[in-house]
Amino acid sequence: MSETEDRIAALRRRIDALDTQILDLLNRRADLVIEIGKTKAEQRLAFHAPQREEQIHARLAAANRGPFPTAALRPVYREIISACLSLEHPLRVAYFGPKATFTHQACMKQFGLSAEYIPARTIADVFGEVEKGRADYGVVPIESSTEGVVTHTLDMFAASELTICGEILLEVSHNLLSRSGERGAIAKIYSHPQAIAQTRRWIAEHLSHVPVLEATSTAAAAEMAAEDPSAAAIASEMAAALYGLSFVARRIEDHAGSFTRFLVIGRTPAAPTEHDKTSLMVSIHDRVGGLYRMLKPFADHAINLTKIESRPSKRRLGEYIFYLDIEGNIADPRVQQALEALRGESLLVKSLGSYPRAGGNAA
Repeated sequence: MSETEDRIAALRRRIDALDTQILDLLNRRADLVIEIGKTKAEQRLAFHAPQREEQIHARLAAANRGPFPTAALRPVYREIISACLSLEHPLRVAYFGPKATFTHQACMKQFGLSAEYIPARTIADVFGEVEKGRADYGVVPIESSTEGVVTHTLDMFAASELTICGEILLEVSHNLLSRSGERGAIAKIYSHPQAIAQTRRWIAEHLSHVPVLEATSTAAAAEMAAEDPSAAAIASEMAAALYGLSFVARRIEDHAGSFTRFLVIGRTPAAPTEHDKTSLMVSIHDRVGGLYRMLKPFADHAINLTKIESRPSKRRLGEYIFYLDIEGNIADPRVQQALEALRGESLLVKSLGSYPRAGGNAA
């Protein structure tokens, strides 16, 4: 054995020893989590604390001195936390399915591989699973950076008492998939309407003669392509693996760096953190200057408004409900003061939840 091979072998033995230590520490951590779980059960406390996870991520990122990349800490500890949580109580998460949709991927990004995932046929079904207690949390899409808001998700909050507990940002990349992987064999293309809209330019340039048909989800499109050798699907890499499809073309989205935002919904509000966002539903009087009066309290109290959307109230023509995202927690004094002023100018002000901003999740 050469001197170089001797050195590599010695370094690998040191790595093996460290891996053994890491394994021992993971088991010691798991023992502590089990003890916490027993205490929570005795006191009837919520077993899952999302704010605690954010505190762990923030503390480790601040303490990291390298060379292990800080960006890799979150996915590593997501899986450690997910596995440890499963020892306390399997976390059940409903999502707008089926498997291999981008919502499914967002779930795994947030909750890790050890959670129990429950696919739901519609966004309304996700809300229903959480409301009935069959899921601890639900995950639903809310907006795309290229195609805008998912209106059906907004409409669900008008009648639901669930609260927003968190948000997830997921970079979305689309691929053209088929059984053969041959472009010339494609007679039709299936996908969800948003995925079709996000790849319209690529399809027009490369397959303008092929009809594009809507499916209920990108995963459903992949399933149809798996059953029909003349069909292709616009879907994710996960869908390709799940349904045994080949890549015709990768990353066909018209705008690189596209993100979709998802909401985590639950029955219990999230505990405050230092970087929160609050979502509101507001109905205002139909009068001159009504919109100005709705926005003025936020400007008066130096609160940044990050999003505003309007939806018909469905009660009468010309009446709208506004959905707002603001920076800050509902418990912050200046947010309380702004909302008090807003209530004096509005028919309805409903908090949909305060939750940690997902800026760090986009990395």
